[in-house]
Amino acid sequence: MPLRRVLTSALASFALVLASVGAVALSAGPAAANPCGFYETASDAYYNHCTSDGSHIVIEIDDWGPNSEQCVGPGVTWIGSASGVDGAWYTGRTC
Repeated sequence: MPLRRVLTSALASFALVLASVGAVALSAGPAAANPCGFYETASDAYYNHCTSDGSHIVIEIDDWGPNSEQCVGPGVTWIGSASGVDGAWYTGRTC
């Protein structure tokens, strides 16, 4: 009888751990899809300005020539094809 309790308790603990890991993976999924700042997909480059204050910021885009600047608002902005953009970052200025 004690062995049955030990096994049942161990299985319940293991199930709880698996459920917790699954919940963390599910909650991380959507956030990882659109991370804050610069990110790329297989074909496109984006800048995600994560803010709750509605601000517009200036980003500098490394686009394989002289860098360019662009004003972006809250949320995701397409900044070019992935093959034409090497990175983008916040310049510290608003627009």
